[in-house]
Amino acid sequence: MTRIKLAENFRAVFYAPFYAAHALGFYAREGVEIELLSSSAPGYGVAALLDGTVDITWGGPMRVIKAGEQQAPSPLVCFCEVVARDPFYLIGKNTGPNFELTDLPALRFAAVSEVPTPWMCLQHDLREKGVDPSKLNRMVDRSMTDNFEALRNSQLDVVQVFEPYPSMALQVGAGDILYAASTRGPTVYTTFIATREGIERHRAAFVGMVQAIRHMQAWLAEYSAEELAEITGPFFPDIARDILVSSLRRYRQAEIWARTPDVSQKGFARLAESLLSGGFIARMPKYEDCVDQSLW
Repeated sequence: MTRIKLAENFRAVFYAPFYAAHALGFYAREGVEIELLSSSAPGYGVAALLDGTVDITWGGPMRVIKAGEQQAPSPLVCFCEVVARDPFYLIGKNTGPNFELTDLPALRFAAVSEVPTPWMCLQHDLREKGVDPSKLNRMVDRSMTDNFEALRNSQLDVVQVFEPYPSMALQVGAGDILYAASTRGPTVYTTFIATREGIERHRAAFVGMVQAIRHMQAWLAEYSAEELAEITGPFFPDIARDILVSSLRRYRQAEIWARTPDVSQKGFARLAESLLSGGFIARMPKYEDCVDQSLW
């Protein structure tokens, strides 16, 4: 049994498959003993990788893409896709029954501040609709929790959030789901991330972890949101069970979770285009420079 230190990116419902793989014992079945480490902040896992504190993390390939632009070749690579579509939503109220993204400039709007990818994807979607993102009345410096409360108090019209906020909003009448970013199509959102040196050192264990994710993906296809909530509920003690079930069901229906560990080239390109148009990167990355294809 090989012991591997795995750092989560941050605690989020859309990462449920990672927690399920751990809880169901799929890593152990592949001969890998996982020490699951919590994260102090989004992006901690990548910093911990680089200083040798952890062996592997999960997170957005955008961090690998950015690192590759800053240093070639980058020490970071990603592999094993788990979240294959954007898991964020726009929720709002008093916006009318036929909301379109083109309506957003006229509304008081708060974007996600905790991580960059949700806004990078949304601003690209706006550009494709002919909307200049710089024209938005956009608040950028408050947490999703604060923005949700501002929406409830009618201080904002639209907020960008992930589950469980949409389910909570529907339950308490705080707002409606106006836009699901999953509808933008395949967008590689979350993979494993490791260093190239770490992959060579732990290759057999990482191959086993990819196999564990493959088993988890097959499990997801067979079992319900209720059963997934039962497995992952201990990771979300502050989320009411009915809200967790609702959140997981909505994500299942939106097909945000990858069906195989292969990192989609189409989804990678869609993410990279969004990062480029938003100014997060200055040039399009090459898939083969960022993705290690030898582990699945």
